[in-house]
Amino acid sequence: MHSPLRASIPVETLLLAYRSGIFPMADKREDQDIFWVEPRDRAIIPLDGLHMSKSLRKAVRAPRFSVTHNRAFDDVIRACAAPRPGHPESWISERIVASYSELHRAGHAHSIECWVEVDGDELLVGGLYGVSFDSVFCGESMFSLADNASKVALCWLVALLRQAGFKLLDCQFMTDHLASMGAVEIPQKDYLKLVDAARGQPQMTLGEAYADFHTEQHLTALHSSLHSSPGKLIAQSLTQTS
Repeated sequence: MHSPLRASIPVETLLLAYRSGIFPMADKREDQDIFWVEPRDRAIIPLDGLHMSKSLRKAVRAPRFSVTHNRAFDDVIRACAAPRPGHPESWISERIVASYSELHRAGHAHSIECWVEVDGDELLVGGLYGVSFDSVFCGESMFSLADNASKVALCWLVALLRQAGFKLLDCQFMTDHLASMGAVEIPQKDYLKLVDAARGQPQMTLGEAYADFHTEQHLTALHSSLHSSPGKLIAQSLTQTS
């Protein structure tokens, strides 16, 4: 059922929807209406079950990408909404962009960005965004303009969620891409039980978890002659259980 409202979706409405296991989508980029989706089955990535291939582990450890948190949320969501080969249309409308930008300003929507340096300038080449509430993170969309950029962003997200003490990573719909990285599909009723079990705040925010990895990098450098990049620490933390 389409909503008759054309204004951005209130933050409180979005959070109530996510806690109820539903989320908004649009039919196309220019559509001013939205509809609410409740999947029959839900894709999740167990936070201790991320699959990293050897090539992906190498990409995470390599210094090619500079990875940031919440540095360019609006740019990430618009990149996710942009046309791409084989997918000229998008469910991310301008109304959804405006709504999630407000959710971001309220502290409940986050982005992970991957940058590369070209001629002294940093270019955004990949990333993802999603919604957080209680100890749940719902991944919304990702994009990649460079090999492995979105996968590296997802690896960072999982590491940050684990560091912060989150309990559930929702991916909404299963894809081959997500399945290859360890996503599993569960009935919606089981997903809602996991949401209920994840009530309460995590041990720290994603921003604090991000800062933790950089602090650990600094301390490692002080006590070792070997350079340890944040990416190496991310890969090491994921290796412990993946």
